[in-house]
Amino acid sequence: MWREVVDDLGRTLALPEPPRRIVSLVPSVTELICDLGAGDRLVGVTKFCVEPAAVVANLPRVGGTKTADCATLAALQPDLVVMNSEENDRAHFEALVAAGLSIFVSFPTTVAAAGRGSPAWAAPWAPRPPRRLAGRIAGVVDALRPLIPGRTRVFCPIWRKPWMSFNRDTYCHDRPGLRRRRQWSAPSAADRYPQVELPGIAHADPQVILLPDEPYPFAPRHRAALEPLRDTAAWRHGRIHHVDGKALSWYGARTPPR
Repeated sequence: MWREVVDDLGRTLALPEPPRRIVSLVPSVTELICDLGAGDRLVGVTKFCVEPAAVVANLPRVGGTKTADCATLAALQPDLVVMNSEENDRAHFEALVAAGLSIFVSFPTTVAAAGRGSPAWAAPWAPRPPRRLAGRIAGVVDALRPLIPGRTRVFCPIWRKPWMSFNRDTYCHDRPGLRRRRQWSAPSAADRYPQVELPGIAHADPQVILLPDEPYPFAPRHRAALEPLRDTAAWRHGRIHHVDGKALSWYGARTPPR
């Protein structure tokens, strides 16, 4: 046995040798693998894995993050498959495990966890030391701590029809700042990605509204749908910002400033 690694679900994964054929079912992890200098080991990705474009353009596609074709994936004979416990389908995970494939499941819920995760599974084989990235991520956390003096009420939807946001137990919540310093519109919801009603958001009086371009492609035309929030501090002070959705939710290479 070459190496044992523990994934984000606490599963111990025994690797007989350094993985040379990797399938990634997570767009941000696909980018991370390339950032660590291991893009030549990728033999399959999802249709949503679009970065880095020059590397993934000609790679075989195995479906979507939740619609993976397990037979096509298995036929690629990967040494390692990387999944995410939220982005990917549980039934696919079970099918791939049953097929005897080595599966690493990622599930970072904080910026710090994103920094710890990459060294755990990539350090043994990545050409570029993941600990350098982990150190940069840790530096971001340390640098932000004194720069956020108080609580800022922020509404950041990730979907509309129905409106959805995220609670504090998510990487998205931790990404823009430190969770104890910022107060989001739905921080205590039991559901990690709760449906929200705009009148309730208006009552919370957000001071900032962020509109990411993914997973829902919010654009300037969607500001009209925020009419119920026109009396909030964010609306009055013009603090409605369109932001890069990948910067908000893609953990790994995009966690530290690019």
